[in-house]
Amino acid sequence: MKTKQIIPQKSSEKVASFLEKNLLHKRDFAEMIGVTLSYVYNLIDETVSFSTRSATIERISTVMDIEPEEFSEYKIPQEPVLIDETVEFIKNSLKENKMSVVSFLKSFPRKKRLEMVDVLRGALPVPVDYKELFLIGKTLNMPLEDIYSMWEKRMRQVLQSAGMNIYANSSLLDTMFACAKKEITKQG
Repeated sequence: MKTKQIIPQKSSEKVASFLEKNLLHKRDFAEMIGVTLSYVYNLIDETVSFSTRSATIERISTVMDIEPEEFSEYKIPQEPVLIDETVEFIKNSLKENKMSVVSFLKSFPRKKRLEMVDVLRGALPVPVDYKELFLIGKTLNMPLEDIYSMWEKRMRQVLQSAGMNIYANSSLLDTMFACAKKEITKQG
């Protein structure tokens, strides 16, 4: 198998050469990769640093029909996208409550907002901490019973992913969750 030799070249020069070689207007390129025209001009003129965002580099490389690794700035994304029913439930609850994502995020302390963005986009799992789930639930006007159910489901996921056979240990889990539910109900 013959591999293509990669000639070291600045990323901005690679893009400029590609545009020139393919007679592709900067405006069209900007639209194809989802950035502004001024960004493309600044990128080629090197008045801004080449993007380090994986999504942007992957879009550029797709248009250029090359591998993203050909750009020295590219880092293979380390965060998997987690598809979680609870995240979908939260998103649906936002819609049902006619609440914008911005309003939802503003209900959290500033330090928690980025984490919540990452939860909503699937880069972080739903929190396990009951107090955090309680805050999410109360923000979404969920009844206490639904908040508890969301927490119990999340706990079962965590225990199972940690290696616990939740079916073989069902009586232990049922007892544990019954005690937790009783305690949470007392706190009300």
